[in-house]
Amino acid sequence: QVQLVESGGGLVQAGGSLRLSCAISGNSFSFNAMDWYRQAPGKQRELVARITSGGSTNFADSVKGRFTISRDNAKNTVYLQMNSLKPEDTAVYYCYAHLASTTGTLDAWGQGTLVTVSS
Repeated sequence: QVQLVESGGGLVQAGGSLRLSCAISGNSFSFNAMDWYRQAPGKQRELVARITSGGSTNFADSVKGRFTISRDNAKNTVYLQMNSLKPEDTAVYYCYAHLASTTGTLDAWGQGTLVTVSS
């Protein structure tokens, strides 16, 4: 069993920056990939960014050039650095870990963290 704990959300003015963290804790597992999703009020959850075990990254077109994703293996933590924030980035952000254990897949969601960007 694993647990994902998110932190770093908050209120920021447009043009500002925030860094979200998603820390993975639990029993032995291997890391395959981590996704960051977001869900704005009244909208569907959308994939924002992904990082794989090999370090490959992908971003939604809406955040390319503004967001970066990175991983600290020693801390089992993935970060989403968000720069040049816009009001339309306001949403609850969720991390989703693609993990594996000796018995199979071990995917898990974080609890979500609210990001509010004021104009």
